Amino acid sequence: MFNQLRGTLAPLPADAVATAYAPFGSSRMLPRPAYVDPAVYDWEQANIFAGWSCLGRSEKYAEPGTQTSIQTGAGGVLLVRGDDGVLRAFANVCRHRGHELVPCGVTVNKRSIVCPYHAWNYRLDGELRNAPGGFRDAEGFDKTEFPLAELGCVEWHGWVFVDPSGEGGSFTDHAAGLEQVVANYKPEDLVTVASHSYELETNWKVIIENYQECYHCPSIHPELCRVSPPQSGENLDPDGEWMGGWMDLDANATTMSLDGTSGGVAIPGLTDVEMRTVMYVVAFPNLLISLHPDYVMTHTLRPVAADRTFVECSWAFPREVAERPGFDPSYAVDFWDLTNRQDWAACESVQRGLTSPHAKPGPLAPEEDGVYQFVSRVGRAYAGLGRADDARPSMKSEDVVPAEPAAADDATV
Repeated sequence: MFNQLRGTLAPLPADAVATAYAPFGSSRMLPRPAYVDPAVYDWEQANIFAGWSCLGRSEKYAEPGTQTSIQTGAGGVLLVRGDDGVLRAFANVCRHRGHELVPCGVTVNKRSIVCPYHAWNYRLDGELRNAPGGFRDAEGFDKTEFPLAELGCVEWHGWVFVDPSGEGGSFTDHAAGLEQVVANYKPEDLVTVASHSYELETNWKVIIENYQECYHCPSIHPELCRVSPPQSGENLDPDGEWMGGWMDLDANATTMSLDGTSGGVAIPGLTDVEMRTVMYVVAFPNLLISLHPDYVMTHTLRPVAADRTFVECSWAFPREVAERPGFDPSYAVDFWDLTNRQDWAACESVQRGLTSPHAKPGPLAPEEDGVYQFVSRVGRAYAGLGRADDARPSMKSEDVVPAEPAAADDATV
């Protein structure tokens, strides 16, 4: 996934980058310009965000005729749900003069795709239906030669992933090993009942680095620490382009909420271990998945500048409770909105600190091995290298199994 341009190096000093993927214990964080230099941001758009990335939940694009334009590192992408139920991705470019088919960030619902410039009209499957202005009678004009440029698009467990560059490789390889982590939660069957949007004044990598450790939790998350021991759990060593790990729930908590109790119902089919843990996953490069016993929370990141990132956070629940009259998801939403804002304040403070010329890459604590997984992989991408075989400093995923659940008063949520 990383380094789409096949060996194009990031505009960073090679020796400074190399310290980020040195062996764990002697490594350092990424060099300061990686977080503040617009040239590095541009490199990341072309080399990281041009491959497979998440464009949101499938349910946002459920109705036939839905057309949504989203900007990516490889240009605008137009997501279209066809009459046949298939979600397709196209370059948001008319085959006539290159005009955008749908303005960026806009969603419409129409029976066909119509360019607003000269009214070229396309079927929902991307085939050209009609080109006005005499093309019908023009000698040698064959409308079958001018379909929209179709891009790689996959619906996976309720999320949409697109590869606008065509260089991202197999999505199966991209997500290798993640299926066994996510499948039991059946997020494709859950219903999103709340979402919050945040625009943060920080680099996207700072957000993921924060997500990858709970070393900071005792300092800024007292509410979280009451329901989930901050030093519990372990990180995994995945095969695909993702990383993650779990944390335990406190013995007296049944979910992540301010008082540890749930206002919903358990997701059907979870194991005893999944009922007593929360799994946190980074699906590269921009989807953060938090798997709880009774809901799934996701953060979708969209970098908009070296020092700004748009984040959409959503909460999905089992249909049984989501469609119940009077259901109140605030027990989960309020808890995580508070926790999010605590994190956002810390991330923005880090970004302000990194603008100082005196900011130097620091070392990683032993419990920041998840951060090492991330920065070492980014560092190797900057250097034009593939993933290291020893990217995980401690143990392999097949060796890491959550402990048996602690006793609780009630095994259901």
